Amino acid sequence: MKVQCLNSSSIKTRNLIKKTFAELINEKKQLNKITVTELVKRAQLTRSTFYTHYDNIYEVAKDYQMQTIELLCSEDLKLYSKQDIINYFENIIQCLKDNEQTYKLLLSANESLIFLEKLKNIAIQKIYDALKDEYIDKYLELNISFLINGILTEILKYFRNESIYSLDELLVNIKKWFEKIFN
Repeated sequence: MKVQCLNSSSIKTRNLIKKTFAELINEKKQLNKITVTELVKRAQLTRSTFYTHYDNIYEVAKDYQMQTIELLCSEDLKLYSKQDIINYFENIIQCLKDNEQTYKLLLSANESLIFLEKLKNIAIQKIYDALKDEYIDKYLELNISFLINGILTEILKYFRNESIYSLDELLVNIKKWFEKIFN
């Protein structure tokens, strides 16, 4: 992204671009059918304003993904206990629900696999760091990896309309799986 120093005006402009992008992707259903011209016209921005913030439409999509990654890496989400981890899963699901239509379209593309790989690595590391002192078990990282891979597979299936479960049902089962593995 081009803008390095985000002031309040830049943040508002980027939010407007992302909001307009979300509207367009929900209408068009495909990322490659959205043009910068169409986005700036709808957002009532100039092309130069768009290009001050993003190089192309794909960067706007990547910004949504990075927003999720930043949420998961936030210093406010330090995990110290099993309850913190449960709250962490709730935050992930809530973030996905808040932007459900956009993620449904973004995660239906094959490019989403890189994003999911980043999410997986972040989640595994955060949970491992939270549990490593409490669970002295040579299979701890393996158990966490199985759990996170299963969760991400189900989330991907959900967003690709291949799951019969809602995000709320997935969250209920995530909590159950976590309790079974780490009790």
